[in-house]
Amino acid sequence: MRKLPPLNAVRAFEAAARHVSFSKAAKELFVTHGAISKQVSLLETWLGVSLFKRNQSHLLLTEEGKTFLSSVTPALDRISVSAMQVMDQTQPMLLRINAPPTFTMRWLIPRISAFQRRTEGLEVKLTTSTESIDFEAQHCDLAIRAALQPFANMQSVPFMTETIVPICHPDLLDAGALKTPKGLDHQTLISYDTEPVSWQQWRGGVGVLNNWSDLTQHSTLQFEQMYFALQAAIEGLGVVLVPLFLVADDILAGRLCAPFGLTGSRPRMYYANFPSNLMTMSSIENFCDWLLKEGKDTEHSIEQLSISMGWEKS
Repeated sequence: MRKLPPLNAVRAFEAAARHVSFSKAAKELFVTHGAISKQVSLLETWLGVSLFKRNQSHLLLTEEGKTFLSSVTPALDRISVSAMQVMDQTQPMLLRINAPPTFTMRWLIPRISAFQRRTEGLEVKLTTSTESIDFEAQHCDLAIRAALQPFANMQSVPFMTETIVPICHPDLLDAGALKTPKGLDHQTLISYDTEPVSWQQWRGGVGVLNNWSDLTQHSTLQFEQMYFALQAAIEGLGVVLVPLFLVADDILAGRLCAPFGLTGSRPRMYYANFPSNLMTMSSIENFCDWLLKEGKDTEHSIEQLSISMGWEKS
């Protein structure tokens, strides 16, 4: 017969030891600080050892605590994975995906039905955010974000490169107004709070910005989200820096244009991010495989667009 400690107390200890904080453990488990402290004390009594050294300023694991944690965390992870595997087999699957709003509207939603057709019985729930990844707070299994490097403390799978360039309505090209980046001196520069590259950075990169005062003399239009900034460009209100793959169809249809082609382009990578204990979850594996295929297809389309437009990388 197994002699098991109180499992709620083990779970409370593991969270507190992982965070080295009763407060953070309480937040993760949706209980009070006092409840965590009580459960840890119960476990210490059951084991007959102290698991933490406590003082007013910080919390430290004892040697016994470190030893216990090294076994408990993998054991709880295995239980979690086993439970999810059983749920995959016995219940309708749910995959909760969080992604940036404009990416979701312009890239993910038009394609997601193809993924659902190949994964019968999977329910997909989409939410949007540009905040730092927090799987608990954002109630998601997988978060898509663009970044210059993989994210720490989670599985981070790269699936597509984005190329950020200036975009505008074709009417702004009349009379050669935007033949070179210097032509931006007489244009409204559209910005948004979540932009990955600022106009100051882009203009400095192509050698047409000498100091900050040069930029502040421009007419500017500021938005909170990329979606609204992009819509303003579609309406002909100015020039905006956005990922090329989000507007490729608009460029082909003549609704938008990239006046300088790939000049000064800035690359970033899109990553599919999820907790390490979900890496064997079949729906996440399938979704990441699908993202990799769609990402490669999108990159190929951008390459073909660049060739057809005669753009050269700078």
